[in-house]
Amino acid sequence: MLLLVAILLGVYSFFTWGIKSTVGDWPSANQNLSNTREAVNSGIVVDNVSSLGVAWSLPVEGVSEWGAMATNPLIIGNVVYFQDLKSNVYAVDFKTGKQIWMKEYNLDNAGPNGVSFDSGMIFAVKGRYGVVGLNLQGEELWTTTLSDNPNSGIDIQTTAYKGMVYVSTVPGVSNENFYKGGSTGIIYALDQKTGKILWSFDTVDSKDIWGNIEVNSGGGAWYPPAIDTTRNIMYWGIGNPAPWPGTAEFPNGTSRLGKNLYTNSIVALEQKTGKLLWYNQVLPHDLFDYDFQISPILSTMKANGKIRDIIVGAGKMGKVYAFDKNTGDKIWETSVGTHLNDTLKVLPGGVTRVSPGPLGGVETNMAYSEGVVYVPVVNMEVQYTPTEFVAKSFDLGKAKGELVALDVTDGKIIWKYDFLSMNVGAATVVNNLVFTSTLDGKIYAFDKVSGKKVWEYQASGGINGWPAVKGDTIIFPVGMGKEPTLLALRLGAVSQTATVSATPVSGRGKEFDQ
Repeated sequence: MLLLVAILLGVYSFFTWGIKSTVGDWPSANQNLSNTREAVNSGIVVDNVSSLGVAWSLPVEGVSEWGAMATNPLIIGNVVYFQDLKSNVYAVDFKTGKQIWMKEYNLDNAGPNGVSFDSGMIFAVKGRYGVVGLNLQGEELWTTTLSDNPNSGIDIQTTAYKGMVYVSTVPGVSNENFYKGGSTGIIYALDQKTGKILWSFDTVDSKDIWGNIEVNSGGGAWYPPAIDTTRNIMYWGIGNPAPWPGTAEFPNGTSRLGKNLYTNSIVALEQKTGKLLWYNQVLPHDLFDYDFQISPILSTMKANGKIRDIIVGAGKMGKVYAFDKNTGDKIWETSVGTHLNDTLKVLPGGVTRVSPGPLGGVETNMAYSEGVVYVPVVNMEVQYTPTEFVAKSFDLGKAKGELVALDVTDGKIIWKYDFLSMNVGAATVVNNLVFTSTLDGKIYAFDKVSGKKVWEYQASGGINGWPAVKGDTIIFPVGMGKEPTLLALRLGAVSQTATVSATPVSGRGKEFDQ
């Protein structure tokens, strides 16, 4: 009898793996819907991080304009789910790295894209314009096309919550359709069971797109929202208006006079209906492609002896903000990274050097733990003229990076660390560690309190995706380079193809007083 029960339990486990996430999984893009990017129940700490080695690596062949992966894997039970930039969706055994299945689409996506999980289903982006619902065997149950405008498509990792799937379109879907006139970013909620559109919210408040519809475009979201699951309110960071800085006919953004709402804003929407509750525009009439795109973080701070609910947001303007969660009122703002001519409202004639550039500032998601916000920063200068659309020149190879720790109470800098390459690997907290990675393929671990680098690893290619953590394992999408891989590092595993170093190779740690 006991043997029969054991067999039945084993069969049940086999057919239901991954159906429900458990504590310790990485069930959503930023671990949780508050977007703290803090691992739960992991065994990786400062004292043993140097024993991380390669447990497995899975080759990924779906290469598009920006590499193979610009996304965050999910870990549900014993399965890793992720998506490449050809829209292919994978299920991989967490312990061994063996591919369980792949849903093949081979449709380009500029990225980011990526999967979400809820109610026994996986939701993903299909090409530039579609969303799909898959069962846990990789079979497509439905597909929905969101845009019939070739200039507006989907570049965001999906979010799933309470029977809905959330995505946004943006005008910058590819090089050939980059912020052409007449397109705006729209946030959509889809039914998880059918793919039916339940509601939408246009992130541009003007039907004629501020007066010159044939020239102007903008808005949309690039990263998942935060969701207050108690009050069912969503908080989204919104992208920039275009053209920037201007054109020969309309220099300095004069084709789009005014504030250009709701670009460069944080917006609060009712989760069930998409109704706008409040917004705060941090940069009216943006000239420099300064998306306010980072996934907001829900947190608390202590002020005047009372606990205050807050939201922390950031973007490519190189500033981090704290807002009151109920009203959207700004509490503090802190500049991070290098700044040059970035507050100009009008560019003079000729060429002007500006920093951050359009791929600078806070490019990828922050993390939060125990009163501290960890901010990945890119320092990249560009040259602009008032009459040309996009930057005159920029060089990714010359860009540098930082990791900055901020006190959530007042925004003051606690410590920072400088890198010799772009920090586009987000920040991820694991116990007393904070991890990040750079475009040159280096993975770093720091003591989260002191900012001291305690471990470094050289991956086989550049990294512009973000890791997922479970137990003794951290999984990185190494999407750039000749051989893109999904890389699993595990305590006690023996590295075969890369080097591990606990000595400084680049950058420096520095404590700050303000």
